[in-house]
Amino acid sequence: MPSITVEQVLTPQGMQKHQRIDIENGYISKIGPAAENETHFQVHTLLPGYVDTQVNGGGGVLFNQAPCEDALNTMAEAHLRYGSTSMLPTIITDNAATMAQAAQAVANVIAQQHSTIKGIHFEGPFLSTAKKGVHDASFIRTPSDKEIATLCRHDIGKVLLTVAPETVSLDFIKEISQEGVIVAIGHTNASFEQVNKALQAGATGFTHLYNAMSAFTSREPGAVGAALMNNAAYSGLIVDHHHVHPQSALFAINTKGAHRIMLVTDAMAHVGCDITRLPFFDTEIIRQGDKLTTPEGTLAGSCLDMHSALVNTCRDLNITLAKASEMASLTPARFVGLDDEIGVIASGYRANFVALDETLNLCNVWVNGELIARG
Repeated sequence: MPSITVEQVLTPQGMQKHQRIDIENGYISKIGPAAENETHFQVHTLLPGYVDTQVNGGGGVLFNQAPCEDALNTMAEAHLRYGSTSMLPTIITDNAATMAQAAQAVANVIAQQHSTIKGIHFEGPFLSTAKKGVHDASFIRTPSDKEIATLCRHDIGKVLLTVAPETVSLDFIKEISQEGVIVAIGHTNASFEQVNKALQAGATGFTHLYNAMSAFTSREPGAVGAALMNNAAYSGLIVDHHHVHPQSALFAINTKGAHRIMLVTDAMAHVGCDITRLPFFDTEIIRQGDKLTTPEGTLAGSCLDMHSALVNTCRDLNITLAKASEMASLTPARFVGLDDEIGVIASGYRANFVALDETLNLCNVWVNGELIARG
């Protein structure tokens, strides 16, 4: 039976010192104290593998441009090197055919028991043109029966849908939620009241808090206010210091807690490769340092990986490693309903881990108990 000995490991009971984790058939079979004579530990700090609910691309591939199995495998491999042991590949606002192709590709890899892909995130196309960000306005629309059928497939794992409440009906949110689709609010100019009605209808989260949503102002709390005031709703947060000011990020974490704020990357094709320019619909995405924009300067996703998001949260926001890990693993797992399988290190859970050294460098990644060579 394979095992890992660790200086410290984050468990549901907190950080435990000098432990041994036994693995059987890809799952954790036992956690307990290492042998008394054990003086050499394989790992300094062991955390749960990261769970990313918003991955547009990676390894030079953008899912919209290649909605196929090969692209999914390339994306998953790129992000796995940075600790993302579970992910939802994301389709940005596009036509119905691309949505359907993407769904079929995800169905195919899930049928093959893909180790890291757990479902799909449709970020649009039922959004607000006023808050479209980099999304192509020509594809923004209201739901059709064909698109609803794609969203409600039961062979594509967990389905996350980002909508603007002012673009869809409350009945749509209610009905699609009852079909098992996880509804998040994003790219919206809705009022505080509209957003709260959407939450009451079945929406349970917010896509990239603060970005592309109606702001919190003196006379209108907007979507941001609704997100911060709702104790039950989850909110994704892009901690790359371009999308959200560090103090705004810290305010959200302190207000809602690590059990409701989750780290996401909103990663584009640039993660895990050295491309600097990427054609994107009728424009292009340009990388300058660690920032992605269109030629006009509009933010266009990120080149952030989940480990960097965790490190930024710890070092720059002064959030504890335990809380940052919760935001990177357990909270997103709970949001999409996979917290009985992933997101924590405990007996009976998948053996998905990241190993860190004393200075938070990522050393190793395990998925389903298999050590992944990092490139």
